[in-house]
Amino acid sequence: MIRILVADDDAHIRELISIYIKKEGYQVIEAANGEEAWGKMEEYRIDLAIVDIMMPLKDGWSLTKEIKEFFDIPVLIITARGESNDKLKGFDAGTDDYIVKPFDPLEMMARVKALLRRYRIEANKLIHIGQTKLDRQKLEVSMSDLTFDLPLKEFELLFSLASTPGKIFTRDQLIEKIWGFDYGGDERTVDVHIKRIRERLGGHQTGFEIKTIRGLGYKLEVCG
Repeated sequence: MIRILVADDDAHIRELISIYIKKEGYQVIEAANGEEAWGKMEEYRIDLAIVDIMMPLKDGWSLTKEIKEFFDIPVLIITARGESNDKLKGFDAGTDDYIVKPFDPLEMMARVKALLRRYRIEANKLIHIGQTKLDRQKLEVSMSDLTFDLPLKEFELLFSLASTPGKIFTRDQLIEKIWGFDYGGDERTVDVHIKRIRERLGGHQTGFEIKTIRGLGYKLEVCG
């Protein structure tokens, strides 16, 4: 079961977050301050941490920095502040995403799910699909004796499709996974990147095909 740490000194906020997390079938580990949160990190195997910035004993920035130094998990920061400097400080500490109080619990859960999906993909560095190997660490695509690099976004897009062959991904889902929840660009960005991937792989025996699902998005299918 996925285990999520909720670190916030406001018991009402912890309760609200916990209700929505439990609805998704995840386990909640609560902490009322930064020191207690760090103790929970050492005691339990935590898959994702939701961290409030303004906490006693150890603030969210310090806690996030320590978590990122010792654990390979995503961190979502919750803050009452909206200033860009606080957001930048959070990202400097290593946070993967942030949300500002007061927040919509449904939006928070959408961000949590996006981070969990992104983390699971990143945790898997190698995928063998058809006659092709994808090495996420090197951003390399290998087919028999041919190996070449792909640009980062193209590789992440291909890697995401290859991680679950046969699954249809909408353009919005792919944008959220690859470009992030706050991406403000056009969904045609996905189409452009898919076209480039097809052009790069064209003529090679990959053992798979990226199919367009009209009106929905794309899926990768193993063939031949």
